[in-house]
Amino acid sequence: MEQLNVLIFSASFGAGHVRAAEAVIEALRSKEPNVKITHLDFGAFLSKTFNAVIKSTYIELIKYTPKLWGKFYYRTSKIPPGSVFQRFLNGLGRREFVKLIQVLQPDLVICTYPTVAGVLAQQRLEGILNVPLVTIVTDYAVHSQWIHPGVDLYIVGCESVFDGLVARGIDPSAIQITGIPVSPKFEWKLDRQEILQKLDLRPHLPTVLVMGGAYGVLGGAKWICKILVETPFPCQSIFVCGQDEKLYKALDHMIEEGKNPVARFGFVKNVEELMSAADMIITKAGGLTVSEALTKRLPLVIFRPIPGQEEENAIYLEAIGAGRAARNEEELEKIIFALLKHPKDLERMRRAAGNAVHGRAAEQAVESMLQLLEKRQNTQRIV
Repeated sequence: MEQLNVLIFSASFGAGHVRAAEAVIEALRSKEPNVKITHLDFGAFLSKTFNAVIKSTYIELIKYTPKLWGKFYYRTSKIPPGSVFQRFLNGLGRREFVKLIQVLQPDLVICTYPTVAGVLAQQRLEGILNVPLVTIVTDYAVHSQWIHPGVDLYIVGCESVFDGLVARGIDPSAIQITGIPVSPKFEWKLDRQEILQKLDLRPHLPTVLVMGGAYGVLGGAKWICKILVETPFPCQSIFVCGQDEKLYKALDHMIEEGKNPVARFGFVKNVEELMSAADMIITKAGGLTVSEALTKRLPLVIFRPIPGQEEENAIYLEAIGAGRAARNEEELEKIIFALLKHPKDLERMRRAAGNAVHGRAAEQAVESMLQLLEKRQNTQRIV
């Protein structure tokens, strides 16, 4: 194959869209070392100011008024492709996208964010974009914003999303169940004891990882820390505060006075190591966080899932037996104590997590994309 030229769009409104794109980029470079890749943030591409405002608004919305976000999510979940609202979204940045495509002349376009997939799918239907368009669905639920007639290939994480797309009229041959792409480093087998030693934690204690995301949207993190450092069941914790400096400092007293060990961090880049050291994770139900934990065979406890895609992801985890959801502090405390008291339940959840993913998701996704591209090129040669 001649040098492959790939255009990838993600969005920084949720860090998971970017991580999925980066995972695909890693796999692409491994498969095609000479590949030329252009990776763009959809919002910043249209307007950096607009992107900053929307990103800030989204974070504030899910952090302080999650029910409002949930209402928006569910009210827009079944909008038909031909609706006025959808046509408006599909027209965003039309002139800029046409110019970009003319300049870059990509062989393949990949989207990990739904809105940009709609914009490019419309241009695919109009013949402006004449190369295959791939959409990577980064959640374990079906929403109308992911579904667009001009998309050539959908990459999905599980059978229920496959079934949901088919029920909405998508050709089954245009869907591949590979798992949501995660960085290959989550596939690596790491030495748990070595990591715990590096973290100055004890090798034989149950270890609970608490992650609130890069922007600290977990909520109740101080209370969770208090529960874990005071629990009568022996355990230790790893707290990742992300960019929430206020939370980081607020844990000082509890960590110093608590009877159970705690390792605390701000923003980290070694999540795969921390997940390898943990026996369970308390976190939000973002699609990529869920996928990374499942890949590491790590049981999940979802605290106060945000109505919308996170709630749907939590429902999926409970359905497959790899996670439990706590809607309030009382439920969370009961779940934590029950799992610490009954390690066999944790082991069953670990096995369920392992059964949910087949591994090599990013690699399989890239293989499906390259097969699509090869099929198109062979068709063009025949014509």
